[in-house]
Amino acid sequence: MGVYDELGLQPVINAAATLTALGGSRMPPCVVDEMVAAGRSFVDLREMQLRAGRRVAELTGNEAAYVSSGAAAGIVVAVAACIAGTDPEKIGAFPYLEGIERCEVIVHTSQRNGYDYAARQTGARLVEVGASAAELATAISERTACVLWFAGAHYAEGALPLAEVVAIAHERGMPVLVDAAAQIPPVANLWHFTRELGADAAIFSGGKGLRGPQSSGLVLGRREIVDGCRANGNPNHSIGRPMKVGKEELAGLVAAVEWSLAQDEEALLNRYEAAVQRWIAGLAGIPGVTAERDYPSEAGQPHGRAIVRFTPPCAWTRDEVVKALWTGEPCIAVGVPRWQDDAIALNPQTLEPGEEEVVLAKLKEILATAPVDAAAVPS
Repeated sequence: MGVYDELGLQPVINAAATLTALGGSRMPPCVVDEMVAAGRSFVDLREMQLRAGRRVAELTGNEAAYVSSGAAAGIVVAVAACIAGTDPEKIGAFPYLEGIERCEVIVHTSQRNGYDYAARQTGARLVEVGASAAELATAISERTACVLWFAGAHYAEGALPLAEVVAIAHERGMPVLVDAAAQIPPVANLWHFTRELGADAAIFSGGKGLRGPQSSGLVLGRREIVDGCRANGNPNHSIGRPMKVGKEELAGLVAAVEWSLAQDEEALLNRYEAAVQRWIAGLAGIPGVTAERDYPSEAGQPHGRAIVRFTPPCAWTRDEVVKALWTGEPCIAVGVPRWQDDAIALNPQTLEPGEEEVVLAKLKEILATAPVDAAAVPS
């Protein structure tokens, strides 16, 4: 905790999610060790990127793999690969794309979100479609570079299933990219979208469920797209040049994939479920407070979380509870469901064993007191 103390920062117990704003996730010791070891020497970075990709592809059964500086950067270079491939002249056309005919990316209207900015920053134009096979088929034209599909139960409504999207796109010779940034667990998703459902590339965060470096990500899939990612990425002078992946992140992500594949995922999910049930049982009987299991989690992963509501006669509002947890000792972050103004979400994925008890104890301690005037608490 030395650097946090030195900078006057308070460590956070994260009961929210694998949020970038909170640092993603915690790296296991083996990942940290590999990053430290990699930092002790210089290396041919292009060759390391190539070999790290080969190793990850081998581990996941994919044709090829590319390590990006996060999932959003993975979207940038994967879309760039679909537009320009490895052609130096086309690579030099970003972001204005003058003379480039194939510069449209098709997305479902219901899946539009802040992360599609990563596709737009290439200069590509997004073309929206609804949940109609005919509409998707009609939208694909000689200007289409790819179809971008966002994974997760929270993106499913209003969109065609991926298998159907792949079938329609492939019939017309179009690649399909899947943003699966937070879709681990299950770890099988590292090959499910590509090998089993036929997507041309799937993009993951390295710093969420994989528990690798926060500034890392993965593009897994067809060799042609991965070759294009490398050509459009660091250290080449291309659109991906600012999205630097260092030797430390390359080493750390390979170690994280190896570590993740070696874990007992069933036991991990059972631990998550036990934490959720402990919260529900521990908050039972508090007037005006209800806790129930919600499934799947906030990004659609296959584990539960606890939704805790505060209604009269509870003296606390949801926002007062969130602020009291954040400004207390220890500092605790919780989820704030956008569709409910009286509830918090407690997610076990980002907690170490025992921290679920700390969260429960602090929440009960707060609810046993009178609320502090929220206006008096510094924002």
